[in-house]
Amino acid sequence: MGRMVPPGKSAERLDGLAAVVDAIRSGDGVTQPQLVQQIGLGRSVVSQRVAELEAAGLVAAAGLGPSTGGRAPRRLRLRAEAGLVAGVACGATGMVVGIADLTGRILARAEERIDIADGPEVVLARSEELIDQLLEKQTDPPPLWGIGVGVPGPVEFATGFPVSPPIMPGWDGYPIRERLSRRFAAPVWVDNDVNLLALGELRSDPVYAAIDDMLFVKIGTGIGAGLVSGRRLHRGTNGCAGDIGHIAVAQAAEIVCRCGNVGCLEAVASGAAMARDARRLAETGESALLAGILAAQGDITAADVTAAADRGDPASRALLARTGRLVGDTLATLVSFYNPGLVVLGGGVAQAGDFVLAAIRESVYRRSLPLATRTLRIELSNLGEATGLAGAVHLVLDELFTPERMSEWLPFSSPAGRPELAGG
Repeated sequence: MGRMVPPGKSAERLDGLAAVVDAIRSGDGVTQPQLVQQIGLGRSVVSQRVAELEAAGLVAAAGLGPSTGGRAPRRLRLRAEAGLVAGVACGATGMVVGIADLTGRILARAEERIDIADGPEVVLARSEELIDQLLEKQTDPPPLWGIGVGVPGPVEFATGFPVSPPIMPGWDGYPIRERLSRRFAAPVWVDNDVNLLALGELRSDPVYAAIDDMLFVKIGTGIGAGLVSGRRLHRGTNGCAGDIGHIAVAQAAEIVCRCGNVGCLEAVASGAAMARDARRLAETGESALLAGILAAQGDITAADVTAAADRGDPASRALLARTGRLVGDTLATLVSFYNPGLVVLGGGVAQAGDFVLAAIRESVYRRSLPLATRTLRIELSNLGEATGLAGAVHLVLDELFTPERMSEWLPFSSPAGRPELAGG
């Protein structure tokens, strides 16, 4: 596709282009008359913006829509095949890497066990290898338009630097964006893993996408939350909004958290805390089942606690319920403060089922303001390991299709080869 020279650079025009793209991305074969209704621009303006996007090779016809009496209107689609985006979702103990088209549909993926504490050189080198392998498996692949990366620690979103991440030794201030940008000649965005889980839910579930305000809470090795406000991810001024794992709770007053402070929620209600408490139950003989697991394996994980609870172990069930109550009490404060319409629970501990979910629900509904819970839903995530990857991919797409960034790459029909688009 050749270079397209746009007729102007006005903010109004760019906002219109971005609005048209967003509507086409969100819809299924939307027509031009429907665009007029959805985005509130006149027919001639919408027609001009669609023509520009078609000339740039970003939008194409997708058959005909229903007629309202005259000629049937064309359906429009994003040319998903024009480019690829890569996603890298790193957790404390695992990594998912994938390649997607421009609609966010995952074309290929790979999962591996990792230890994030091995450091950025080891983890990122492996992520680069997996991206290469997935790209090589594509038949005549289009250019790589961008890469999204999630890591399990605080990230300054404007620069992409991890900042003093408690479980990521060697990652503080590491230039993830610069490394991957040089390697793949593409823009790179980096975010906290829980933000990407929230974004993955928002972009992958049409029911959740219709909810204005949402909390995604991950209860795994650590605890964190992603905040959605007005159907957009809210990161805060520096990018650390939602770091609820280090809210002080009375039950942890004497326990040192891995962040260095005492009294953090994560110190008593995370997967790591659960494994520690389960080991104590095994060693003191309070749970014969956990004692047997410890003797056989030499260690106990949060997953072992869930398995023991499923087998009817009272001590394991009580430990899961206590974890749910602790998390629920903290969430009750957030629900009263933020008043979301939906709380989605993810992470290994949250997936322990009703033992945790019931306790969280009971605490939130009991301790929150009645008006804050009048229409509140508390649900488990349905996407599992795919959520973070979906969020990493949609992070790239959301950033590329902002008016500001489209103004920089649309004249050339592609952001490929322009790593400076991510800033930093």
